Amino acid sequence: MVEPIGNQYVVARPVYSELWFDEDYQKVHRYHKTFLDHLRVCFSCSSQKAKKIAFELFPLLSWLPTYRLKEWILSDIVSGISTGLIAVLQGLAFALLVNIPLVYGLYAAFFPVIMYFFLGTSRHISVGPFPVLSLMVGAAVLRIIPDSETPVNGTLTNDSSLIDQQRVLVAASVTMLAGIFQLLLGVLRIGFIVIYLSQSLISGFTTAAAIHVVMSQLKFIFQLPVPGYNKPLGIIWTLKSVFEQITDTNIADLVTALIILVIVFLVKEVNERFKAKLPAPIPIELFVTVVAAGVSYGFNFKERFKVDVIGKLGRGFEAPVAPDLSVFQSCAGDGFSIAIVGFAVAFSVAKVYSIKHDYPIDANQELVAFGISNIFGGAFKGFAASTSLSRSGVQESTGGKTQVAGFLSAIIVMIVLLAIGHLLEPLQKSVLAALALGNLKGMLMQFKEIGVLWKKDKYDCLIWVVTFLAAILLGLDLGLAAGIGFELLTVVFRTQFPKCTVLANIGRTDIYRNRKDYTDIYEPEGVKIFRCPSPIFFANIGFFKDKVTAAVDFSPLRVLRKRNKALRKIRQMLKKGELQVTPKGFICTVNGVSDSDEELDNNRIEELDQPADTKDLPIQIDWNSDLPINITVPRIYIHSLILDFSAVSFLDVSAMRVLKETIKEFVRVDVDIYITGAHDGLLDKLERCDFFDDEIKPSMFFLTIHDAVLHILVKKDIATSSPKFKPIMEKQSKDHYIICTNGGLRNRDFKEPPETKL
Repeated sequence: MVEPIGNQYVVARPVYSELWFDEDYQKVHRYHKTFLDHLRVCFSCSSQKAKKIAFELFPLLSWLPTYRLKEWILSDIVSGISTGLIAVLQGLAFALLVNIPLVYGLYAAFFPVIMYFFLGTSRHISVGPFPVLSLMVGAAVLRIIPDSETPVNGTLTNDSSLIDQQRVLVAASVTMLAGIFQLLLGVLRIGFIVIYLSQSLISGFTTAAAIHVVMSQLKFIFQLPVPGYNKPLGIIWTLKSVFEQITDTNIADLVTALIILVIVFLVKEVNERFKAKLPAPIPIELFVTVVAAGVSYGFNFKERFKVDVIGKLGRGFEAPVAPDLSVFQSCAGDGFSIAIVGFAVAFSVAKVYSIKHDYPIDANQELVAFGISNIFGGAFKGFAASTSLSRSGVQESTGGKTQVAGFLSAIIVMIVLLAIGHLLEPLQKSVLAALALGNLKGMLMQFKEIGVLWKKDKYDCLIWVVTFLAAILLGLDLGLAAGIGFELLTVVFRTQFPKCTVLANIGRTDIYRNRKDYTDIYEPEGVKIFRCPSPIFFANIGFFKDKVTAAVDFSPLRVLRKRNKALRKIRQMLKKGELQVTPKGFICTVNGVSDSDEELDNNRIEELDQPADTKDLPIQIDWNSDLPINITVPRIYIHSLILDFSAVSFLDVSAMRVLKETIKEFVRVDVDIYITGAHDGLLDKLERCDFFDDEIKPSMFFLTIHDAVLHILVKKDIATSSPKFKPIMEKQSKDHYIICTNGGLRNRDFKEPPETKL
């Protein structure tokens, strides 16, 4: 019963142990499905299930029939054209990162988009090349086909066209391998894997990747023959090579790139600041490309200044190719890294737009969609696709409603490939390099997150910094692995060394908090309340036990051994007549007692760990009173220990074994253990694991800390003797208690909880 009184509430209910609560409210023991039950459901057949699978595999079937043609088609056309033009330029620019002919960047901007149109669940992301993935593919390409004399079929060759063909095949094979990984993860329903890539890790990794992109584009901006260094400390070697040749810089390329960079950065800043007022972002990449191509053609930059231009792009599509299996063997790590990073980036962007426009996305289906898109794109000599933040922003901000806009952007890329690609032939590669760097503004600005993360969470800040430095120094593939490893290490560290606390009653209410944080506290005499805010498992059970021992300020096992040793001496002294029993206790009849061989026998140490047996003694020993001469036993000033398990999400078998031993150690030194706030199912699991016996019983589990405290106070009959606790509890009769303010016993005689099986 809850009665609101102003801004207070009064609760009157019985003190409940877990078993008592289940008995009173008739807990239902539900049937839990077995693995065979799940298999039956998985392989069952029905028309509804077939329809559901079809809609999941082809999300297009769910939204295309409801497409509002008159309302959406114009917006999708405008968005598709704008996005397509940007996709053309980014495809060419990012092909520089892959170290393959630029026309294949258009393939990467076309084929994956077509497949995602049918299979993807996001309606707003723009699928295609992404600078980080392009650089990762390029790193694998350079490792297998380096810039120096290249082995092809066992011979050395300097033929650039043959090298390009080999690099295209490697890029396509790595892309298909990444697609296979994504498809397998999607089919196995492992879309949740993205949760292991925290926002801090992704931010640090993409920032490092942006630095790598900058380094990789220096050779196009300065027009220097800088080889690719795909190895640890590759950035340092790249800078060394650039500075050694800096005097050979092509000034025309450098000036053009700097002008383009300044213009792109300024206009992007305008787009960002006035995005609420602008109907659509200014397509600055398109404008500068048209102007730069026209100026380069009109003034014949190639002949006059010896600049490096795009050159002949070629028309149409090339025939699909089969992957090179030797590349699969040597690039398995690269393929997996590309698959995970590409999916993580795309899914995070898709999730933002799904929340903004209120429609669901499916992580597993996204993996399938990107997997098939990359397999399809790689087969047609494209390279790995994800989504570009800037390109997706254009598609959404220009009014795109569905993936029809994405499909139309692919049509624009196809038109360029088939008809007007030759107009871009005079364009300088330094312009494309500058456009690639211009798209890194958002990633480079992520450096600001370091200060913010340091104030919010130092662990997240360390993840950002370690991932960034690892990716910079070790390379993107090893850096990503190192970042994930460090991230998981922080999780292990936080769970292995949780901040355990001793709790106290606050303000004589039913609220219990860290005793160090408040002054108005009440701690029942002889009661300790210990809280562990972490799962308890094999890695931290030792730490948990040490913290419990520190909280109670004694080792129960040491006390038990001391008591058993003392019992040996007492029995021996009684046998020799050195002790006499009186109503007040033991009286020693000799001045001193010497240690005997039996007393010092440590070979029977296992006997000292057994419960102290005093049945054969004439009186009950009070271990906290004065003992005979030469017999010392540590005194214990608590009689009850409450373990708050409200934040313990799981307990594994190894921890369960140690916890059982620890509880027995306390019970054997006459300290009662109570566990509160245990999650649903923990008692069932403990019962299945034979946790309970004659010393450890299910009645030790209580719903809340307050229930356990009230139970202890009644059991020890100290509730009425404690003036501080009177506001919480009053004694109405010999065995009847009632709560005055904040919950407790109501119209119920005190009794021990039932000992029935679960």
